[in-house]
Amino acid sequence: MRVLIPLPDRDFDVTEVSVPWRALTDDGHETVFATARGDQAPEADRRLLEGVLFGRLGAEPEPKSFYRELVREPAFQRPLAWAGLRPADYDGLLLVGGHAPGMREYLGSTVLQAKVAEFWSLDRPVGAICHGVLVLARTRDPDTGRSVIADRQTTCLPKYMERGAYYLTAWRLGRYYRTYPAYVEDEVTAALADPHQFVRGPHALRRGTSTDHRAAFVVQDANYVSARWPGDAYLFAERFAGLLDGAPDRLAGTARLG
Repeated sequence: MRVLIPLPDRDFDVTEVSVPWRALTDDGHETVFATARGDQAPEADRRLLEGVLFGRLGAEPEPKSFYRELVREPAFQRPLAWAGLRPADYDGLLLVGGHAPGMREYLGSTVLQAKVAEFWSLDRPVGAICHGVLVLARTRDPDTGRSVIADRQTTCLPKYMERGAYYLTAWRLGRYYRTYPAYVEDEVTAALADPHQFVRGPHALRRGTSTDHRAAFVVQDANYVSARWPGDAYLFAERFAGLLDGAPDRLAGTARLG
């Protein structure tokens, strides 16, 4: 199956792209990348590759190794342009996150939102992680004018994580961890018909891995699966691949802890 992964030109999260890409590729799926203009390979947030603060707080070694493989892939080196996408050509849509300033190109694009709305109407698998949920929150159903996820259960980057990372690093990095004045959780919750549809999940103290999902958390609602942060990426990728493969656990309104 073909999975579309839109990206900004720069600053996307290393783990949230490389881990699902590796899992989907290993599962036999084709991944197609797209950027605002196409043709030129996008670049991940360099701080996550080198270490956010004093060489720490960046991506873990395995996702970074996946990313080094990914950047050599022809589909990544020559992405399509958002405006030229035909959503019906894809079996799944994956919306990833990142918090640095370059993400605003992707998170605020009305061109991309129009393509996402078209794909959403097809009722095919959609996955969103961290800030990627903002794309769905901002994408409007053309018939109702509401967010496409207005009636869904979802998670996203929790406010306590975003606020904590900002307070920890603001003295050195300014607003690096605050993409917008509003917290991601607040904007996503405001897009829902009922704020109780937002599922924060347990407090995250460590990251999930490819072999241990105990620290990871996702929310699955029919054909839509969402996750909070890079620490959920392995479980998120597994659940999204399950949707593509027609896994039997596609139950509406279910929150699943690793």
